[in-house]
Amino acid sequence: MFHPGQQRDCFLAIFSFLSMWARAGCLPRVAWTGCRRMGNFTSSPSLSSTSCVQYVKEMVSQNCVVIFSKTTCPYCKMAKNVFNEIGATYKVIELDEHNDGRRVQEALAQMTGARTVPRVFINGNCIGGGSDTKQLHQQGKLLPLIQQCAPCCAASGSDGSGSGQFEFAK
Repeated sequence: MFHPGQQRDCFLAIFSFLSMWARAGCLPRVAWTGCRRMGNFTSSPSLSSTSCVQYVKEMVSQNCVVIFSKTTCPYCKMAKNVFNEIGATYKVIELDEHNDGRRVQEALAQMTGARTVPRVFINGNCIGGGSDTKQLHQQGKLLPLIQQCAPCCAASGSDGSGSGQFEFAK
């Protein structure tokens, strides 16, 4: 058996190893997070799957650019950086901070055919994820899509993130 000091050292070594693997994405998320629920832990009632679909539709119809994201996702950061680079305002819904983030993500999967984040919408249409957004920008096709947005979307002062006003960097 181990001495008390060795037990602690062994535990720390195993914990460090598992932490490293979890951060690298090598362990299944369920095994690492246990029963933790996605989002913050307020006591507001959760949305049904039908309500989540309606929520997505409302967000997409009320905002020219909407990014359904997760705060730690590098592809989500990539998409946000593209919109920051061109100076476009966008609405961000961070699913890992949303009370019903998991259900909203399932609704997005049902609506778009893909469960991955980010899910980027421009003028009501899903253009894909982070790589798709970057590719459209590199091809010079992203800015024209944004410029086609309905005037009501461009004028709305949404409470999302982004550059502030609906203007473009010169």
